[in-house]
Amino acid sequence: MRVIAGKYRSRPLKGPGAQRLRPTSDRLRETLFNVLGPSVADSLFIDLFAGTGAVGIEAISRGARETIFVESSPKAARLIRENLHTLEIRAGAELIEASALRGLERMATRRLLADFIFLDPPYEKTAEYLQVLEFLDASHLVAPRGIVIVEHYWKTELPEFLTRLECTRQIEQGDAILSFYSLAAAA
Repeated sequence: MRVIAGKYRSRPLKGPGAQRLRPTSDRLRETLFNVLGPSVADSLFIDLFAGTGAVGIEAISRGARETIFVESSPKAARLIRENLHTLEIRAGAELIEASALRGLERMATRRLLADFIFLDPPYEKTAEYLQVLEFLDASHLVAPRGIVIVEHYWKTELPEFLTRLECTRQIEQGDAILSFYSLAAAA
């Protein structure tokens, strides 16, 4: 695993080792950030179910103003800290050790507006996808032009529409799909 582009380009990241994590592949991260492009610069990027922290670190490398990592596993949280320390990232990164929903609740009380929210729960935890999407749909965490990106298994069906969020794009790569949600025009 490595950082794809930006300030930390080609720098290695420590992988999960024996931990039961499924990091977003380098190829899929490259596709994701090619789609997001220069809009990542100066953004607030939230990396839910952060695992190794690779997606959020990629956002920092590409100029995100702030990245918030949310991870419930103490071992994975330690791995994120190690990767941040190895790259000497001291500013613009925050780690919340909590479930995705608890982390989002904490951010909602701070009245944050996220430009990008990336979520990648374990593929088998299909209920977590819907719970997080419903929370984001009801909250005001997503900035007016913000994007929620969901990485999921190609067989997992996600809703096209919620109350305020709608799926505007999907990209398939291997057995994974990236689904992009934005606030509906009428929201």
